[in-house]
Amino acid sequence: MSDNKASTTLPLAGLKVLECGVFQQAPAATALLADFGADVVKVEGPGSPDPGRGILPPSLTGDASPYFESLNRNKRSISLDLKKPAGRETLLQLVKDCDVFVQNLRHGVMQELDLTYQALKAVNPRIIYASGNGYGSKGPHASWAAMDLLGQARAGTMMAQGSPDMEPMAGIGGMADQIGAVYLAFGIMVALRHRDATGEGQEVEGSLLGTQLAMQTFNVSVTLFSGGVAPRRSRAQASPFWNVFKCGDGRWISIAGAQSERWWELMFRTLERPDILNDSRLRAFLRDPDAARELVGLMDAIFLGRSQEEWVNLLGGAGLPVAPVQDYGQVAEDPQVIANGYLESFTASNGRTYRTVGPGIQLTATPGSVRTGAPEWGQHTEEVLLEHGLTWDQIGALAEGGVIGQSN
Repeated sequence: MSDNKASTTLPLAGLKVLECGVFQQAPAATALLADFGADVVKVEGPGSPDPGRGILPPSLTGDASPYFESLNRNKRSISLDLKKPAGRETLLQLVKDCDVFVQNLRHGVMQELDLTYQALKAVNPRIIYASGNGYGSKGPHASWAAMDLLGQARAGTMMAQGSPDMEPMAGIGGMADQIGAVYLAFGIMVALRHRDATGEGQEVEGSLLGTQLAMQTFNVSVTLFSGGVAPRRSRAQASPFWNVFKCGDGRWISIAGAQSERWWELMFRTLERPDILNDSRLRAFLRDPDAARELVGLMDAIFLGRSQEEWVNLLGGAGLPVAPVQDYGQVAEDPQVIANGYLESFTASNGRTYRTVGPGIQLTATPGSVRTGAPEWGQHTEEVLLEHGLTWDQIGALAEGGVIGQSN
């Protein structure tokens, strides 16, 4: 498509979303909505654009930020100073004709601006008001600063990964934010479904802490059910059928045979190791930690005998659950990634073409897509204000008063 207006064939076409988002949690949530056709308008201050615009170095082929582009594709941007009365009134005018308002600003900012759910509900009772935050809106630490890494730390994620001798292990940067964004987008869709049935708007809240816990439901429930905390385990202590193994070319494979008894015979017939296949002591490794460690050692030696590609083809071809352990460069060339269209190309505002990750889910009749890159700061200010009934004279007055800014 040539512009940011979504095709009417997309499932969320006609859904109007205002975003006062920074960094990742809220912007990623609205990007998911935009991928499927929602008209997302990003609100940025004339002197305070989303700081995410400056995150991560430029790409190798140009000056576009992979961070900001990937989180703000398919959106429009307006520059509006919400600290000024005219800016606040202008936002409320936009809210009157809006379906969803999304924000993840610092705790207390929306109260200071008098742009809480109650304030927006007064002008649009059907509004869905979605907030992303760090630790929830209640409790003694609701106002504490929070970022992605802190969400991972507080929710136990760091201590659930790695081996016993390792320091706390953080997941990839943005993991808590991205998971929080998916849950926030899901909450918005649930609230919209309720509004379809009842006509009622409501608040939606997703915190980094809460969504990290939700992501680990099974793992956390083990502790809640048993009263004990499962220890971190090294590779040698883990199941040989749920592990990673180094291959002869220095690359790794992952085996995920959760039902090890189901895979035992097929595994060691394929590996041509009848000695292991018929060893009842090793076969009982789930009940014998020493046998598990010994079996991991034996399999370590076996997998050093061939390359990653050879092992993946041999084991996968035999029907065993195996996958190559890949870095992002290898992922970008993975035939499964390419065949399923998981990566898409788009043209950024600088005119260059880049690749990024698509929506993540695929609909057969109305698939989402990355149609445009991220907007320039304030790029669509006049366009959006005109759509919402402001005149050129009113827009000029806002510009003279410093309420709106012009794109760089």
